[in-house]
Amino acid sequence: MKVVLLALVLIAVPLGLWHLSRARDYQLFAPLVSRVDIREPLVALTFDDGPTAGQTEALIALLASRGVRATFFVTGQQAESLPAETRALVAAGHVLGNHAFSHRRMVLARPSWVRQELALTDAAIRAAGQTGPILFRPPYGKKLFVLPWVLARQGRLTIMWDVEPDSDPAADADTIAREALAGARPGSIILLHAMAAARTATRAALPAIIDGLRARGFRLVTVPELLRAGGVAPAPVAP
Repeated sequence: MKVVLLALVLIAVPLGLWHLSRARDYQLFAPLVSRVDIREPLVALTFDDGPTAGQTEALIALLASRGVRATFFVTGQQAESLPAETRALVAAGHVLGNHAFSHRRMVLARPSWVRQELALTDAAIRAAGQTGPILFRPPYGKKLFVLPWVLARQGRLTIMWDVEPDSDPAADADTIAREALAGARPGSIILLHAMAAARTATRAALPAIIDGLRARGFRLVTVPELLRAGGVAPAPVAP
């Protein structure tokens, strides 16, 4: 009996930690938002990774053509190496969020390394001209103990998502648009990956996503605007 119980514990503990590391609506220590609880028909489009030469300019132009401001969770390494593209995002009225510097998983990490990843990315975002609080989204959405603890010490809000229509890179544009529209509801945070050259389907789906959301009565806003609508105020991160 003891052997069976020990075996169950050895299975249950790693499984529980795995689920905790990938949970979209909960983390230890620090506040997390995957969707804002509102009745207003507001949704936020968010993009992970980048900026990327060529793709960033095209994405800015597409969003501008439809009058959409979005939230970009950029990697510090890319933002630092492509300052013109990063500044262009801010100049176009988009909001930048911190997606770590190296985009490495931050589940088993030292506090000093986590702080460095955050600080370097914050610096690249500030250099692009953004002011105010800097939101954070963990690479791959993964977190466990150390990362949330550091975030809590910095008073930083973690932004996850409740809709991810392009989680399968092989999905076609029609499928991506259909899943985005089917999952959206008031307060939704939609995650898209449109920066990589291979993400042609996501870029092709964007017009249908934007037009479809508006046809359903949704207004597209940035994550900070969505948070304000729900009375959620991210604590400031020192500039």
